[in-house]
Amino acid sequence: MFLKVIRAEGIKLRRAPVWIAFCALTALSNAMGMFNYAQNRATLVDGWYSLWTQVSLFGSFFFLPPLLGVLCAYQWRLEHSENNWNQLMTLPVPVWMLFGGKLAVAAGFSLLTMLAEGALFVLAGWLAGLRGALPPELPRWLMMGACAGTCVCAVQLLLSMCIRSFAAPVGMALLGGVLGLAMSSMGLGLWCPYALMALGMNSNGRNMLAERQYGAFFAACAAFAALAWTLAAWRLKRRDVVTHGQ
Repeated sequence: MFLKVIRAEGIKLRRAPVWIAFCALTALSNAMGMFNYAQNRATLVDGWYSLWTQVSLFGSFFFLPPLLGVLCAYQWRLEHSENNWNQLMTLPVPVWMLFGGKLAVAAGFSLLTMLAEGALFVLAGWLAGLRGALPPELPRWLMMGACAGTCVCAVQLLLSMCIRSFAAPVGMALLGGVLGLAMSSMGLGLWCPYALMALGMNSNGRNMLAERQYGAFFAACAAFAALAWTLAAWRLKRRDVVTHGQ
């Protein structure tokens, strides 16, 4: 049954306008990172690593959280329109599956976003004149970024489920990125879901997240996602057909 829920959620995104945001924001984050790198090549002398810090820093704090916020808001948009919420709550599906199906699709979208970021990073490097071997850590950074992105999606799905407005949760995602930047600067990135992408992607240098902290990183991602999922299931159980219609 869970696979059917996931498949149904995936069908909703086939021709969704969210792909416009996907293309625009991933391209823009890489373009700005590349531009900043080109303007500061005198100080950014570490080749591919320096370019990665610029690309991932812009993306993880300012572009990717809103992009994931747009996806999550769109996933709940249909349910919030007309009487679709009432139909949703009458489906013979456990409430945890309703949220979990959306989260599974969002996790796939997060992974796809990281793959696009990696591909555009390579393209940006070639356009900037970089040659030689890519950072061997790149696949790990992308995988950890996708894991952190899934955590952000869990939080954003919870917000979008509770808030019927489309724009408000997206705005919260943008503010979350700013909050993540502030928390990271204070060394508290593991305590903020919106800072985890920058930590996982190693946006501030080669040793931003030490190997001994990997366990704490994945534990934080799992904890935030599990908490959001639990709160969403509890909320769905309490909001039945009648209360939502009022």
